[in-house]
Amino acid sequence: MRSALAARDIAAVLRFAQQYSGASQARLATATGMGQGRLNEIINGKRTVTKLDVYERIADGLAMPDAARALLGLAPRRAEAGALAGHAEIANVYGSQADVARELREHAGTAEALDILAVRVLGLVAMNDSLLRGPLTGRKTPVRVRVLLLDPDAPAAAIRAEEIAESVESFTAGIRLSLARLAELDGHPRMRLQVRLYDDLPTWRMLSFDGTLYLSAFGSTHEGHRSGVYKLTAAADGVLHAGFRRHYDDVWRRARRPGGDDR
Repeated sequence: MRSALAARDIAAVLRFAQQYSGASQARLATATGMGQGRLNEIINGKRTVTKLDVYERIADGLAMPDAARALLGLAPRRAEAGALAGHAEIANVYGSQADVARELREHAGTAEALDILAVRVLGLVAMNDSLLRGPLTGRKTPVRVRVLLLDPDAPAAAIRAEEIAESVESFTAGIRLSLARLAELDGHPRMRLQVRLYDDLPTWRMLSFDGTLYLSAFGSTHEGHRSGVYKLTAAADGVLHAGFRRHYDDVWRRARRPGGDDR
């Protein structure tokens, strides 16, 4: 089993689980949140597992201990006695933003503060049907929102456009559209919005709701919303949550206000 986990041979993992627990394929399918037909295809090598969220569902369904999760390349569910307390910071892992969209919308409707580090935020808050715009604008309680966007005039904008095979003109137009749409939220009765522009090449994408941070990455060939997402929570002696919060604050400090205004 240890060899199968280290090789991410899910077919072997499921065969061992079935063989030594006596569980039927139907029971394993229910436990892992898969259809029985799909699970049968995996066991028989007709389908492979490559997505992090599926690894997570299988690990949870089989009640894997942290040592087994680590062999599979997943974060531990809880830190063992004497282990670094920061391990508990990784509360969950998702395959992409779509897998955590509902949770993000719920946070947007209740958090007191939201910090965003992105590139264009067209799919997050800039457009009417963006993921978080509705929950934010429909709130009945106050919220402080800070948004960091890539400076369309920075050399990094041209580099990023080339990475995702988009023209510089259309790429930077998207950023400027976001700035214009965010400006429409100025004066919202329950939202205190601040926007700044950074000039670094985009690497990390962050959504931080109060003490919960959702972290993904901008790859050289994909957008941040298609990246895997780590859910980080503050923990005693933890380093990840605190480190990325420090990174955000440093980028914010160095960023400029759009047009030199006071937003």
